[in-house]
Amino acid sequence: MSKERIGVYPGTFDPMTNGHADIILRAVKVVDRLVIGVARNIGKGPLFSSEERVEIVNEEIDHLVDAATRKRIEVRAFENLLMHFAMETGASVILRGLRAVSDFEYEFQMAAMNNRLNPKV
Repeated sequence: MSKERIGVYPGTFDPMTNGHADIILRAVKVVDRLVIGVARNIGKGPLFSSEERVEIVNEEIDHLVDAATRKRIEVRAFENLLMHFAMETGASVILRGLRAVSDFEYEFQMAAMNNRLNPKV
């Protein structure tokens, strides 16, 4: 039997957008379990508290997917480094949305730095 493929989709979700919903719908097709990590980042000056954002994301997911798919999705807040959150959840995949080429360059740099910090991941 193969190992369960767990994916993490991190973000502030402040507010949740159609783009976020699109990535969630695509992600559940490629992973066995999806953990949506709502980042606690006071420095960004969020409109909603992390608890409110978790609740909003949960409500949106309930409208997006069927009951069987919903059982494979978990939404929770986190405040540590993404790399540590991914390890905590047992994730082997991190999903990110890209809006522009500059987003790709930033994410590529972050992935390279995380790989140097923890080459086993």
